[in-house]
Amino acid sequence: MTVPLHPRSQLVQDSLRAAGITGEIVVLPDAASTAALAAAALGIEVGAIANSLVFWSDDEPLLVMTSGAHRVDTAALADRLGRGSIVRATVDQVRSATGQAIGGVAPTGHPSRLTTIVDEDLANFDEIWAAGGTPHTVFPLTFDELVALTGGTVAKVD
Repeated sequence: MTVPLHPRSQLVQDSLRAAGITGEIVVLPDAASTAALAAAALGIEVGAIANSLVFWSDDEPLLVMTSGAHRVDTAALADRLGRGSIVRATVDQVRSATGQAIGGVAPTGHPSRLTTIVDEDLANFDEIWAAGGTPHTVFPLTFDELVALTGGTVAKVD
């Protein structure tokens, strides 16, 4: 018997299917709320984790999909994008923008499409993994699928 997905993860799964992405959401036994925990649970390099980080920039949310091996240099990224500033979103801003909790933010399944930046270094991996809407869920996809799914702009983030 298949256990039903959490409603947030089901929204993500539905969004993946609508985008033609066949990767299945995997439910992990333990929370994988950081890239290092997710990589360890999956037995992969931390760089192959597409970490979903929500920032606030120019009065709107900005989703940055970064390699788990990177830290986002917000000043450099703001300069590259021609934005005033980029600061980490608050817990409430993340929840409002994505409908998801920090540690489980997926690249999709949000109330509305977010402006998204995709770390160019994720292209170095044949398969990447992203959060599936909760800290216990992840799913595989390719770099090209991530860019298409999010409508993201590919950029250097570190």
